[in-house]
Amino acid sequence: MLTVIGLWGNLLAAALYGVLAVFQLRHWNHDPLNRPLVGAFAMLSAWTLFLAFLPGYAMLPQLAEAARNVAFLAFMYGIMQTGQSAAQPALKAVYASVGAAVGLQIVIGGVIGEYRDLPLMFEALAATGQMIGLTIAAGALILVHNLYGQASPASRSALRFPMIALTVMWAYDLHLYTVAYFTRGLAQDLYALRGVVLAMIVPLFLLGVRNHQTWKVQLSRAATFQSVSVIAILAYLIVMMSGARAMELVGGDWGRAAQFGIVLVMSVAALILLPSGRLRGWFKVVVAKHVFEHRYDYREEWLRFTDTVARGDEDSPSLETRVVKALADIGGSPGGLLLLADEHYHFSRSVAWNWDAPLPIGGEGAEALARFVEGQAFVLDFEKLRGGFLSHEDQSVPVPLWLTAMGAWAGVPLVHDGRLLGLVVLAHPPYRRSLDWEDYDLFRASGIQAASYLAEARGQQALADSRRFDEFNRRFAFILHDIKNLVSQLSLVARNAERHADNPEFRTDMIATLQSSVKKMNDMLARLSPASARDGEPVRPVSVQRVAASVAAAKTHQHPVLVAGEPGLWVKADPAALEQALSHLVQNAVEASLPGRPVEVRYSESGGDALIEVIDRGHGMTAEFVRTRLFQPFVSTKEQGFGIGAYEARTLVNAMGGRLEVDSREGQGTVFSLIFPQANAFPVQERKRMRA
Repeated sequence: MLTVIGLWGNLLAAALYGVLAVFQLRHWNHDPLNRPLVGAFAMLSAWTLFLAFLPGYAMLPQLAEAARNVAFLAFMYGIMQTGQSAAQPALKAVYASVGAAVGLQIVIGGVIGEYRDLPLMFEALAATGQMIGLTIAAGALILVHNLYGQASPASRSALRFPMIALTVMWAYDLHLYTVAYFTRGLAQDLYALRGVVLAMIVPLFLLGVRNHQTWKVQLSRAATFQSVSVIAILAYLIVMMSGARAMELVGGDWGRAAQFGIVLVMSVAALILLPSGRLRGWFKVVVAKHVFEHRYDYREEWLRFTDTVARGDEDSPSLETRVVKALADIGGSPGGLLLLADEHYHFSRSVAWNWDAPLPIGGEGAEALARFVEGQAFVLDFEKLRGGFLSHEDQSVPVPLWLTAMGAWAGVPLVHDGRLLGLVVLAHPPYRRSLDWEDYDLFRASGIQAASYLAEARGQQALADSRRFDEFNRRFAFILHDIKNLVSQLSLVARNAERHADNPEFRTDMIATLQSSVKKMNDMLARLSPASARDGEPVRPVSVQRVAASVAAAKTHQHPVLVAGEPGLWVKADPAALEQALSHLVQNAVEASLPGRPVEVRYSESGGDALIEVIDRGHGMTAEFVRTRLFQPFVSTKEQGFGIGAYEARTLVNAMGGRLEVDSREGQGTVFSLIFPQANAFPVQERKRMRA
């Protein structure tokens, strides 16, 4: 029964793939991908035809199977090359490794039939052929997976059908050769159903080849590394299995002991070598040098560099440490050190990341080297600095001993806007190697980018410091204005003391004035502290009558101030800020008024708000001055004025949720209007009555 199924299944597959080959032959010159596809279908047709009439170990089926594998590998390689300007060494190496296994399959297939009369030799060749078939199937499946994984999203819908067909074909071969290897036979049942399985996947090939113009692949270095790594693992397994099978053919106790020894030695070797950082570094260097066109995947390196430097949350290291780590990761260095350069080109140690080498004792003596590095953004190769000089293009630059004694690998300059900010010194990678042109270029570009991050951070820090100083200066300017008012008040007290020192009432009033002045000075000092901007009192109900009376009492000795208004008017404000703002406006009104003409402070309800007016009958101001200069700090029409009072008053009023308006006419005087939301004072009064 199996013989009949195998015969007709193989004949059906041969016919179907022959038709597919003829169908694709019509488009031979339209697309280069058609040529390996026509060859693959033709080989499939010939192979299944041979399987129908010849035994499994005959030469023609063996060679046709190898030709089928070569044709489909060429077809997949052609897809990988679509859209690429030149062949990629990585692709050649990965496909060549599987192609080498196909070459061994051809050799075994060509000679195995000659040794049917030598059972021991025939069994050894058959086992070897099965392992080679297993290897080809496994390697081809890896390449199919990577090909589909690297396909562009737009082409996957068309590419998935032939990839599924190839997966089914090689997965069936993998299963067949695995069973045959471990059962030491031909696996006749699986061998007979080969043609049926191949006939079933013809529709998948047909659906795929109709839209092959949309197949595009985006090459990935990571995927290629995975392919190389998996193929290396397969090679290790094959070598171990081959050795064990060879010792088994020897037979006897020595054969079993040799089998155990091979497995033990290779297992121990794997456990020792695989965790080695030096071995992994050597493997990466060898693969990058002999497989890839470039040592670095620049896109991946740049994304990793940016992610490392920009990851600045609370738990992250400092920016300088992240810069060192990002540059070290590029070259695979285990650690690094940042040396900052000052304006005199002296170096000082800043931060270190995993740095175990001796630290520099001093940073002097490197001025000439620093200027040279700054001018060309020159990456230092410490292996070339051992003699105490750097020779480059007929230039000989002295190098200080402390720098060469660090035992470092590379020095990456951080140059921003033509200025050397520092030097990142990197330790040797686990596998020591010399710097090449790619290292120089990538380190130079990365160092310039890192320097821009550091320069930006320094600029932000300087801006933040400048803002803090500006805030301090602003508050100090307000304090200076208040001190001027206190000095005027104390000067008046001192002048009157000469005439009224013997008057007990004057002494009592003078003591109260001095105590009030001391309190205000202490308040000024508190306002200069950094926390003063955050410690302002929240708005609460404030009696306008009390605040106005307090301000008028403080100014009465200097100039008459009249207060009038509704006694029960309360506003929502900060009491100290409201008194300070009103005091500034009253002081300005006093200074603008003629002697004997009092300043008025009126307060009343207006449209649901509280209105406080400061009125003087002085010289007044022009509309242009009010609009453009009145609230501009440090602008004043008075010889001894600071130009702060009106500006600070408006700032304080706005901060409390009120507003300040001005109505002034030349020769008639000025009215400052403070408008605040009214407050309900009854809850406060009720609490006072309850406590009483």
